[in-house]
Amino acid sequence: MLSFDPLLASATFYLADENATIALAQQLAQIVHPAQSRIHLYLQGDLGAGKTAFTRAFLRSLGVTGRIKSPSYALLESYKVSSFNLYHLDFYRFNDPEEWVEAGFRDILEEENAVVLIEWPDKAGGLLPAPDLNLFLQYENEGRRLTITAHSIKGQTWLKTITQNN
Repeated sequence: MLSFDPLLASATFYLADENATIALAQQLAQIVHPAQSRIHLYLQGDLGAGKTAFTRAFLRSLGVTGRIKSPSYALLESYKVSSFNLYHLDFYRFNDPEEWVEAGFRDILEEENAVVLIEWPDKAGGLLPAPDLNLFLQYENEGRRLTITAHSIKGQTWLKTITQNN
């Protein structure tokens, strides 16, 4: 798991099935306000733990229509909604932390009015900036356990809101 400082807040949710994963992703999407500033969400967990399912539901809630592809092979899928950009990156195939820099993704992380979701951020080593939220999905019984950790003030605000709603 990545280590980011400061650790501002953390909460854990049990997601009984894919519908629960989708519902929580939709709640989070309704809380964030992409037009205000850049947003970074990092998703971690084992293969099949629900990172892409969460991301798809999140992107749909923000207004993405049409097919939402996994960026496992392309590394990046991007979408334009209203006045902001949405970027879904997947670093699973990276073997060296420098690969994400060489791929030219640094500019995306600095873009204003953008939402950046990164699966497998640990593959970039310590080279990524801290996210607003780190989402860690792991198998638990028939469902998943999602631990969300805030690493920014706005991330902490979103986490507080989502925990009050659940």
